[in-house]
Amino acid sequence: MGKRSSAGSVEEYIRGFPPPVREKLEEIRALIAQAAPGASQTISYAIPTFDLDGEHLVHFAGFERHIGFYPTPSAVAAFKEELRQYKHAKGSVQFPLDKALPEVLIRRMVEFRAREVASGRDA
Repeated sequence: MGKRSSAGSVEEYIRGFPPPVREKLEEIRALIAQAAPGASQTISYAIPTFDLDGEHLVHFAGFERHIGFYPTPSAVAAFKEELRQYKHAKGSVQFPLDKALPEVLIRRMVEFRAREVASGRDA
């Protein structure tokens, strides 16, 4: 787990994980889809990706102990206070598998990214 996948679709990527990881991947996928209903889903950089208006919106990935969420550096910077409790880097966040996903925070970050893409300020 955590290695790049050769999956051709988001469904195939998610099916490649054991049930606990698969459930979290489906959950974050649904949260992103709800927050950005106009976004399409694809595989990019060998991980699930949501695109909006031809631009990458966010990516996510499964790992043994966490879900990786990649909302771009601008989103991580904009939500740095809310992300303090999570391991994060310039453009990524790790949500531990043994904790509930922060649904409101994820939705807000996706909505932030959608506004960036719509305004042409894609980061």
